[in-house]
Amino acid sequence: MNRLNIVLAILGIGLALLVFNSNTGTTFGMHNDDFARIVYLLPIALMMSAAVWGSRHTVSQSLRNLLIWFVVIMALATAYIYRYDAERVGNRLFAGLLPGHAVVVTTSEGGQEVILHKRSSGHFETVVKINGQPIDMLIDTGASTIALSQEDAARVGIIPENLTYSMSVMTANGRASAAPVELGSVSIGPIKRHDVKASVAEAGKLDQSLLGMSFLETLGSMQMQTDELRLRD
Repeated sequence: MNRLNIVLAILGIGLALLVFNSNTGTTFGMHNDDFARIVYLLPIALMMSAAVWGSRHTVSQSLRNLLIWFVVIMALATAYIYRYDAERVGNRLFAGLLPGHAVVVTTSEGGQEVILHKRSSGHFETVVKINGQPIDMLIDTGASTIALSQEDAARVGIIPENLTYSMSVMTANGRASAAPVELGSVSIGPIKRHDVKASVAEAGKLDQSLLGMSFLETLGSMQMQTDELRLRD
């Protein structure tokens, strides 16, 4: 029996066992997904072993080559199995190295979560897309609505000169007048909202736009730790 026939036989028997045990979900005490991985990895391992043993090497050289291939296969299998854990660790590291950059991770429940780290200023800041335009914003739970500076309002398609400044708001620069507006879309990573209430501060009264409660209160959860903020849809 040549190598191809052996491979086909292993795959055929493995497939038959998976079909036969599809209702129970296990084969030889293993979950069917795990058994399926063994079925397609086993022929590869056998062919590699045959190639090593068939080469013109001494027994010690052949064993060394087999050990090398075994380590390579185990490394690849480990990388595949723990790929999601590695992705989460990488994202957390990226978020820590670049504070303010919104990093999206997958939770254990299969949902998505946005992680932000504090900047050196001690505040949570991030880039928020408003009407498709990226705006650097300060997350402020004390602000009742999203508050835009004149410059940022113009960037997202609002003409400040055409607004009616009928609201009175408190900013870092003191009390100011603001104009109520409605934003077509506001998003951080996969979290997106439409028709969100906001305001535009009068000229020179707001140094940085604020992401306030008109957006934050729509979230499924918002968890704030010492230097980390987690947002869920």
